[in-house]
Amino acid sequence: MHPPAPYAATHAHAALILYTGGRATIEQRTRLTLAPGDVLLIPSGEKHRLVTNDRAEILGLGFHPAAFLQSEVGPLLEPFERVRQGASAVVPIPSGRQEHLARLLSELGEEARAPFHPLGEQVVRSLFSLVLAEVARSGGAWAPTDSRASLVGEALTFIERHCLESISLREVAAAVGRSPAHVTTALKQATGHSAVEWIISGRLAEARRRLLSTDERIDIIAERVGYADPTHFIRLFRRAEGLTPALWRKQHRTASSLSAVSAARVEASPSRRCSGGPHPP
Repeated sequence: MHPPAPYAATHAHAALILYTGGRATIEQRTRLTLAPGDVLLIPSGEKHRLVTNDRAEILGLGFHPAAFLQSEVGPLLEPFERVRQGASAVVPIPSGRQEHLARLLSELGEEARAPFHPLGEQVVRSLFSLVLAEVARSGGAWAPTDSRASLVGEALTFIERHCLESISLREVAAAVGRSPAHVTTALKQATGHSAVEWIISGRLAEARRRLLSTDERIDIIAERVGYADPTHFIRLFRRAEGLTPALWRKQHRTASSLSAVSAARVEASPSRRCSGGPHPP
């Protein structure tokens, strides 16, 4: 049994975790007990911490919402927004659907490890959509457990929905009705990152997806993710990835499709005994 985590963690990606064995206790706003058949939803930027772990085994995935909100997958991400609004982060899956959901997650993992193929992203999106649909159907009425609106949650939701547009801290602050300084302080304290850093994170997630799934020129991708100046985009990308966009595309297109999946932050993990909380592969 792994020891409890001393500090809460936050991630730029959202996570969906199906518990298939053992038990665990997670601190995410409140104490949550996870048993086989439970799904844990962790929106991006949400603090969470492992409290106890009793041989927990999981199947899970992580993804960056900004790469999917404007696609056909977008409506299926509503459960994560509801969690931010106060709904329970634990979704019990009916016993008759647990095996099916586990199989979908396993197939997603297998697809992620398969050799790169031009249709790989389409297959992954299809499996991803089916996983999200299973969880959404199991969520019932999504009764709120905490009616308090979260400034940080509202700011992150706005950023995820609009980061590919020409927005800045000023627009984020206006959307949540607070001053730029107040939003900066709140985000930094809650997630360790500023609004600008969250905007960049979302834009680069979509850029990685386009680099692998399309043949668009670098300047076109830069424009599509919110940068009128391709040189500035290349500088930001290289700072984050250690390679220029062109070299990153070449390197990852010759690798397995796991890299293609990871680019959009849809990362599938096999069932494994773990520390009880989500960990990107």
